[in-house]
Amino acid sequence: MNAYITDVAAYLPHEPIENDQVEDILGKVNDLPSRTKRIVLKNNGIKQRHYAIDPATGRLTHSNAGLAAEAIRRLTPCPGFELSAIETLCCATTSPDLLFPGHALMVLGELGIPACEAVSTHGICISGMTALKYAYMNVAMGLSENAVASASELSSSFMRAKFLSARSDPDTDLSQKPIRAFDADFLRWMLSDGAGAVFISGRPADGRISLRIDWIDQISYAGQIDTCMYAGGAKEPDGSIAGWRQTESIPETEKPYLFSVRQDIRLLERHITATMGRALATIADRHHLEPNSIDWFLPHYSSAYFRPKFYDVMKEVNFEIPEKKWFTNLPTKGNTGSAAIYIIIEELFHSGRIQKGQQLLCFIPESGRFSHCFMLLTAV
Repeated sequence: MNAYITDVAAYLPHEPIENDQVEDILGKVNDLPSRTKRIVLKNNGIKQRHYAIDPATGRLTHSNAGLAAEAIRRLTPCPGFELSAIETLCCATTSPDLLFPGHALMVLGELGIPACEAVSTHGICISGMTALKYAYMNVAMGLSENAVASASELSSSFMRAKFLSARSDPDTDLSQKPIRAFDADFLRWMLSDGAGAVFISGRPADGRISLRIDWIDQISYAGQIDTCMYAGGAKEPDGSIAGWRQTESIPETEKPYLFSVRQDIRLLERHITATMGRALATIADRHHLEPNSIDWFLPHYSSAYFRPKFYDVMKEVNFEIPEKKWFTNLPTKGNTGSAAIYIIIEELFHSGRIQKGQQLLCFIPESGRFSHCFMLLTAV
């Protein structure tokens, strides 16, 4: 059976934040202005982002589940649609409000709708796609007539000054090696808040474009490469991770920063584009996919720094898609993690630029332990 995305919605809290406002809202780490701000912003290409924070008080205005619920409430797959019609709810995030119960259950509680199947998927950027794939499979297999998938991030909650420590190497020339800025401070200038949702049905919408989901394919190299991006633990000298439960293994100097988001920049530079090329070549061969059949390429990359690097590796594996076919809103929406691909699709879906018969290839990388996901959509 076929499954179709018949509507897409996004929610970005409050007015857009300009780059020169970020430290006013998040605060200065150790009351000092960022040393890496200029270099990071120069390379990531972000001009605006959104935070679920009251600028006057610094207090959070939404929970993570609340952000997801706001996006879901904006879905209008058909005239007269009511949320009570949802049969399956799949929700993803990197950082849920609670360790348990699951994120989807908290979103369901925010929505206050009748009983339905509710599934949580957890991870980093790929988690948004695992939620979408579960929803897609449920409809395609005829297990439910419809499903909603959502992804949301409240990154600002752990990017505020009181959660971070200043970590920098005074001997590093960031202008020559911008990858060296990809530490906690890089993530602070990158990550932002937002949510997206899709409605999936067994039938296309009447009188307007729908997106048939042809396939969703994800490959992870976690069995071969060490952890790169993480929170809630500390990295051992041998590359293994001591999780927050293993308090006896974590040095006292690290414990205050246990829940800071970390990125192993050496691993990132070495593996993120190389593994993307391996995954793309495998998936293109598996699905007999040709680059000239793609009308829109929707990549979620964390920084404009990686755009030419991904383009080069696509050429290396003989899957070059001209950049005129690329669509991203990173400069105006920022990096919203697992929600980013939803927010990208939402903007293009409602732009009127998608034509019947066009094919959209979505690309979602994750540096947590190097996983890559691709999704092929056809406009009908």
